[in-house]
Amino acid sequence: MILTGPAINAAIQTGEITIHPYDPARLSPNAYDWRLGDTIRVCTGDLDAAAPTEFTEQTIPATGLALKPGVLYLGVTLEQTSSETYAQLLNGDRTLGALGIWVHVSAPLGHQGHAIRWTLEIRAAKPVRIYPGMTFGKLVFLTASGTPVSYQQQCAKYAASNGIDISRLYEEMQGGAS
Repeated sequence: MILTGPAINAAIQTGEITIHPYDPARLSPNAYDWRLGDTIRVCTGDLDAAAPTEFTEQTIPATGLALKPGVLYLGVTLEQTSSETYAQLLNGDRTLGALGIWVHVSAPLGHQGHAIRWTLEIRAAKPVRIYPGMTFGKLVFLTASGTPVSYQQQCAKYAASNGIDISRLYEEMQGGAS
């Protein structure tokens, strides 16, 4: 089940959910409107699942940054979220999609115990300008059934992340570059 906005707020008050920074005005009927952080990585060169991704990193200026089609950008959420009680789903939203921006399509699940700023996969259909701190999507919280297992307690490769992460699939591939 998806939590309602008032249920998200109540869970924040009891400490079952942490959103930092938190603004109750960003609650919607079934989600929290999350924002884009101020850092972006531009993936350069060819992408190879067996090798670390090459990138340049920059701060998104207050005047904005123009995204170009055909380029993979990795961003980060302004908010850090966590919950040992609820799983999370991070999505773009219709407003962002109407600008031709696809964000975080491939990895929307934050497991129970997920406690990081989210790395965002960002693509643009047409040239479009983005700004730090702009609303970039919706975060929903889901109740889980069964015995909880904290993501932070696992040997998960992204558990200790607190910023933008490149793909680490190369760590799993035999004979892959390291």
